Amino acid sequence: MHSKQDRFRHNIIALVYDFDGTLTPQPMQEYTVLPEIGIKKGRKFWDAVEKESRRTGGEEIVTYMRLIIEMSEHKHFPVTPTVLKSLAKNISYYPGVKTFFKRMNVYIEKEFDVGVKLRHYVISAGLKEIISGASIAKYFYRIFASEYYYDEYERAIFPKVIVNDTLKTQFIFRINKGKESLHENINLYMPPQQRPVPFQNILYLGDGLTDVPCMTVIKKNGGYAIAVFKPGDSKGLKTCKELLKAKRVDFIAEADYRSKKELGHLVKLLLNNIVEGIRYGKESFNQSKKYFS
Repeated sequence: MHSKQDRFRHNIIALVYDFDGTLTPQPMQEYTVLPEIGIKKGRKFWDAVEKESRRTGGEEIVTYMRLIIEMSEHKHFPVTPTVLKSLAKNISYYPGVKTFFKRMNVYIEKEFDVGVKLRHYVISAGLKEIISGASIAKYFYRIFASEYYYDEYERAIFPKVIVNDTLKTQFIFRINKGKESLHENINLYMPPQQRPVPFQNILYLGDGLTDVPCMTVIKKNGGYAIAVFKPGDSKGLKTCKELLKAKRVDFIAEADYRSKKELGHLVKLLLNNIVEGIRYGKESFNQSKKYFS
């Protein structure tokens, strides 16, 4: 039996997703809490968030979370973890999303024999409580998202955790270093060979400019990224084409997760590439053990 230092540990693949616009056509709030507080048009709310953010000089994620609390109090609608989770049933997903995670798990299990483990992660500016109540939440190894602090009556009081464009990158490093709890320090140096999920084992799926920081960190360190766009959305397609031209992503595709569609093909292609890297790494590790230990 080998000690932890003696065994090959880089056999975990992290498939990381943005949520809004990547797995769903609209932001999760538009399916859940906003209709409950009388906001039928999501664009009106997000315009108000931008305006208020400019007026106060506040961060937009903090601002939207604050406005939801204020508007819900005005409507006497309780923002609690239980309520937010219950509203997740109203979320609509892109075609094929609900079966995609299981299909990728089965693909890895059936196609490869190197002990590869596939983990699904979400990194989202949306609300963790909503995502936790979603039907697809059972497939996620970890959900990193914005959170409220709740009082003794479970009422949302103020933002406890915010996840914006640039803060998303800390969670990539948390996955990479295996330090996934917020109280764990990720700034201490950790040799690459000790990191449980190498960057080259990470594949990120996002839908636009808000995902660029994560895509950049992953790509520059040997990982992979795919940008998706809503079918028929010319603006989204243009953004994705710009990301592809700038080499910020490996591929772009319509956000159609059904079997035999382009996105699934591209994900499998990159998973194959990652697995071959794992095979190489494992063989190299075993050779070193055989001849130099």
